[in-house]
Amino acid sequence: MIVSMSDEEFIRNFEAGTLRAECFHHKEHVRVVWSYLLRYSVLETLARFSESLKRFAAANGQATLYHETISWAYVFLIHERMARRAGEQTWQEFMETNSDLFDWQNNILKSYYEEVTLKSDLARQTFVLPDRLEAQGR
Repeated sequence: MIVSMSDEEFIRNFEAGTLRAECFHHKEHVRVVWSYLLRYSVLETLARFSESLKRFAAANGQATLYHETISWAYVFLIHERMARRAGEQTWQEFMETNSDLFDWQNNILKSYYEEVTLKSDLARQTFVLPDRLEAQGR
């Protein structure tokens, strides 16, 4: 069960593509990024997470689901939230203080991106900067 795994075991299984896809949802994506950012720089996290997520998707017959803009945007958002919180948080504390990052239905990226942008092939293949006007005022 994913919840009972240590962060190290969780990362190892994610990178090996051995986690069951039906147990790996948005919350688990966020947990992987959070775990990476505790160990690696944001740039190394981008590289490791992107490559591992592509492998994971391919291992589960979902290679076309990888979306670079969504993946990278969450890495940057999680990194910023961790940096704003001067001290280290537990996973539970991070979830409690950043609940907006876990709502996939009304996800935070809707504040930053037009829907058409996130649905584009360009955004799927390469990181696209936010394009919503309301995000520019932050």
